[in-house]
Amino acid sequence: MAWFKKEKTRKEIPAEKKVKIPEGLWIKCNSCKEIIYRKEVDNNHKVCPKCGYHFPISVEERISQLIDEGTFKEFDGHLTSEDPLDFKDSIKYKHRLKNYQKKTGYNDAIVIGTGAIEGHQIVLGILNFSFMGGSMGSVVGEKIARAVDKAIELKLPLIIVSASGGARMQEGILSLMQMAKSSAAIARLGDAGLPFVSIFTDPTFGGVTASFAMLGDIIIAEPKALIGFAGPRVIEQTIKQQLPAGFQRSEFLFEHGMIDVIVERKKLKNILANIVAYFRT
Repeated sequence: MAWFKKEKTRKEIPAEKKVKIPEGLWIKCNSCKEIIYRKEVDNNHKVCPKCGYHFPISVEERISQLIDEGTFKEFDGHLTSEDPLDFKDSIKYKHRLKNYQKKTGYNDAIVIGTGAIEGHQIVLGILNFSFMGGSMGSVVGEKIARAVDKAIELKLPLIIVSASGGARMQEGILSLMQMAKSSAAIARLGDAGLPFVSIFTDPTFGGVTASFAMLGDIIIAEPKALIGFAGPRVIEQTIKQQLPAGFQRSEFLFEHGMIDVIVERKKLKNILANIVAYFRT
């Protein structure tokens, strides 16, 4: 009887026979946690085919999904923020700006331009969450005002897609002033008899929600988008109460009359085309 049993050694698989799986082929859904083939998500407008979760998308992807190919023309992309407060947290604000400009390829957190949706000309603004969380500083406020001016000049509807953490703290009171500036600009658009369609995506908070984004003639939200002023944890800690299930999600806001309609991403272009066509008649 043997006291010890010798284990059989495993044969090593030659390196040339190992199957190499390219990185990035699969993606994990932030909602249902399923592992999904990335191309399946990409072909579904960056929406999870299992649970309908809307993944964040880039400015370029948003333009591609909404605007007729080859019709988008950006304007005032050269505008950049200054640092009049000489603000510094972990790094100087001006250095942070340069880092994000290099990282994203954009000068600030909003892109504005003209384009067509199923042949209907519009002015479009898209907040870029990848640039400092889509925060609203002086350039964002100025470009919203210029987008309004362009819409009035060309007598076109204005559409703004929002994704933002709110006001940009590095610009202090100058950032908060953009809430009034952008709201006044939207009022000018209304006085000119032109429509403003506001689209909420996940997340949209703070000074953006509390200003121009809630002033749309029609307010649209993507499914399950988180929308509010203060975040839910801040509210719970302040009022010492647990918030209702789904609080600040687009479905909750729709039920309470804060938004007009919830639209899946794949249907958004067609819905916008119908809205613009209605206002143009």
